[in-house]
Amino acid sequence: MTKKLLFVALIALVASIALIAADVSGKWTFEQQGRGGNTMTVTLTLKADGGNLTGTVSGGMGDTAISDGKVDGNNVSFSVKREMQNGNTFVTTYKGTVDGDTMKLDVTRPGRGGGDPVTTSVTAKRSTT
Repeated sequence: MTKKLLFVALIALVASIALIAADVSGKWTFEQQGRGGNTMTVTLTLKADGGNLTGTVSGGMGDTAISDGKVDGNNVSFSVKREMQNGNTFVTTYKGTVDGDTMKLDVTRPGRGGGDPVTTSVTAKRSTT
């Protein structure tokens, strides 16, 4: 009986740890190369609700809402879709992990002129303001 109770408690503990999502809600910032070689600050304003992630990305193109946002443990992913003046849609995907006040992201953008996508790695820090 004691072994069964211990086993059930262990299973419950493992299941509860797996359900704990990273604390991703809040403002995060990182530096990114902009056009013309200028460095710009990008701000992520995120809100997690269970496994769902909403928010905005603010940078050189203004504020843009994220879509397809997910939080799974320490893993985060979302997309940003921008409509260009020529009618094309420009989609950037963000995938990464959260470790305390640091978020490491791979940012994938479409290649110029229909070329291969370009992925850059960035490290965002939780903003205190």
